[in-house]
Amino acid sequence: MIVFNTEKFRLLAFVVGLALVLFGVGSANGADTDDSGSFLASLKNVANPSTVPANGDENPYGVAFVSRGGGLLKAGSILVSNFNNSMNSQGTGTTIVQVDKHDNQSLFFRGKRALGLTTALGVLPQDLVIVGNVPTTNGMSDTVMQGSLLIVSPKGVLIDTLTSSTLLDGPWDLTVQANGSSALVFVSNVLSGTVTRLNITVKRGTPTVTSMTQIASGYLHKTDPAALVIGPTGLVFDSTKDLLYVASTGDNEIFSIANAGTTTTDNGMGTVVYSDPAHLHGPLALAMAPNGDLLTSNGDAVNPDPRHNSEIVEFTPSGSFVDQLQVDSVAGAAFGIAVSSGELAAVDDNPNTLGIFVDSDTDTGKGMGGMGMMGM
Repeated sequence: MIVFNTEKFRLLAFVVGLALVLFGVGSANGADTDDSGSFLASLKNVANPSTVPANGDENPYGVAFVSRGGGLLKAGSILVSNFNNSMNSQGTGTTIVQVDKHDNQSLFFRGKRALGLTTALGVLPQDLVIVGNVPTTNGMSDTVMQGSLLIVSPKGVLIDTLTSSTLLDGPWDLTVQANGSSALVFVSNVLSGTVTRLNITVKRGTPTVTSMTQIASGYLHKTDPAALVIGPTGLVFDSTKDLLYVASTGDNEIFSIANAGTTTTDNGMGTVVYSDPAHLHGPLALAMAPNGDLLTSNGDAVNPDPRHNSEIVEFTPSGSFVDQLQVDSVAGAAFGIAVSSGELAAVDDNPNTLGIFVDSDTDTGKGMGGMGMMGM
């Protein structure tokens, strides 16, 4: 029979517990973080290529992965859209750059006039690229124009411009759900506080919009002298649940829209799924992590916290905070994010770079290029 010495056992338990506290074993963020199963906690920053093309465009916004490639597009590369011109005038950028798997940057598309290419960037069937624009005449909030959606061929040639006086009012972000030769494209409209679903088919490289439907509305939207515009931004579509997640920057909350792929009516703002003033500071882009969690970038224009600038926040679909990653120590540097095969791409519009993050157990052979700050 084994006999326990109670006093020695209590002493051992105390010593172990003290060691755990002193050496920080467990959560990297103490009680503020649950990093068990955290996608962000598994990442390391392996590269930070510049997003500035030869014409000097700045302020990278949108990010999209290219899967198959064709024309100028390279399989596995990342596209980045620029919102500002070389003078850093808001809403005047004209370019989309491409960063290949070796972190080499090249020009994919350049518009012929001031465009202000937004976070609304994605890839349609047959490698067509779709991008939103919200232009200004002089970079000021009182000159913001309605904008449109541009469709660009794999060769970098503009082939179509989609406009609507009511359904495409400042295309600020989008997400694409492709299925063969067709796609659902969900677009957030920053000037009207609405979300529109486009049904698009592509045949022989020619896109056709078969329908446009407003499926959500009521999100806070306004022009802002510092941020230019504030309104609904990031979108993620869960096709298995027919559920669209919406990051409303001004409301500082994440919503969900039921039956998003099929509804023919406006569902209003939908249902709040994540409201967290401690970790949300004007959520912008949205992405889904491989573990099913959601990621949002904080723009810091709403509910700012100087201790937590420019962070990407990970949370569960049920609304529980998981972890966070700092893109830059200055405010307002985080914007577009995208995830593909466990790889995270996140723009940093302070130095105008693209942060590329991979699983820390993956040997990429790349230089570290400056580590992101985890769980600050």
